[in-house]
Amino acid sequence: MHDLPAAQAMRQATATGRRLTARWARAPRAQDALTALSCVALMSLDIPGLAEADNSLNGPLAALVLALGAASLMVRRSAPWVTYAVALVLLSWLHELTLAQFALYSLGRYRGRLAGAVGVLGYVVFAYVMFNLPGWPVHRGDSLSSFLSLVVPIGVLAAGVGVAANRQDLVRALQAQRAETEALQAVQRERSRIARDVHDFVGRELTLLSVRSQVLARRAAGGDFEDGFEELSDTARSAHRMLNEIIVQRGVDGAPTPGLDALPALVAASERAGSPVDLLVDPAAYRLSPIRQAAVHRVVQECLTNAAKHAPGERVDVRVRLADGELRVRVRNALPGTVPVAPPVSSGTGTAGMAERVHTVGGTFSAGPSEATYEAVATLPAGA
Repeated sequence: MHDLPAAQAMRQATATGRRLTARWARAPRAQDALTALSCVALMSLDIPGLAEADNSLNGPLAALVLALGAASLMVRRSAPWVTYAVALVLLSWLHELTLAQFALYSLGRYRGRLAGAVGVLGYVVFAYVMFNLPGWPVHRGDSLSSFLSLVVPIGVLAAGVGVAANRQDLVRALQAQRAETEALQAVQRERSRIARDVHDFVGRELTLLSVRSQVLARRAAGGDFEDGFEELSDTARSAHRMLNEIIVQRGVDGAPTPGLDALPALVAASERAGSPVDLLVDPAAYRLSPIRQAAVHRVVQECLTNAAKHAPGERVDVRVRLADGELRVRVRNALPGTVPVAPPVSSGTGTAGMAERVHTVGGTFSAGPSEATYEAVATLPAGA
């Protein structure tokens, strides 16, 4: 029992960290500013030596020049070659290698492997020429081995790290694009299910209307309303044919989504899988239209599936209430106390499907963690 608060605190801290990381990732200008400040801080360590031995600038003027050079990192995403050129100027003038490291990283990160390789090559050639000119600090350029042990590793390592980060960016972008594609596909699949349900539910009513109209037309044979009942029957059949042409002939098949009567079967399946369920359904909700009941069934079905995947063994609370012309579906389960060793296999598109189903009937849907629980809430207009 004592481990539960600690596990909850750990989950909350992890969630907070992820939110801060995501927020930081969405603030590139702040990242660039912090990078420039970090570069200035590192270069400031060299200011005493720069003023005394490496060049004729005094301390404050050297600090100003270095700060202006580091300011070029503010455009490292859109124009990394500008930072690279400034770094070479500082390298030749102040014999400063720090900005070159940031510039080479930026080239590899934001322009890829080829740019990183070209940048390293140009940097090594330029630095080698500078090392062999009169006036270069003796302690840095006294031999070829000193050059190879200092300048070359700095450039290769900085650009290599940048290229690796660039590959990670590409992987994340690909994953995001794949997730977006899968979500769109889930929405399309849900729309197909909705179309199938509309065909089955509405088609059944149109069939009943057509049959009933024919019966009434026979009863009114010879009367004033016979033609009207026949016309009504023909209209119902025509509407049913159009429904078939629009939906059935486009490949939508399968059984219709069940309604509230099928919720106990979902509960039983969830309990067999090891997740107990508390189900409470307002009796008035059973009078809703089949389309709305199908939406409730889809929400509960997907939520129970997600609970079994991500919180196995945790109790799930399902509430379906009808009040003030509004149907509210709430599914809540506790988050697991420990993180599973192997993450569950999940496409992550179930939420998109649920949201599409609810939005189709004019409702709203939200889902996400809240403290130590995960909650999904769907609100639908009750209709007539």
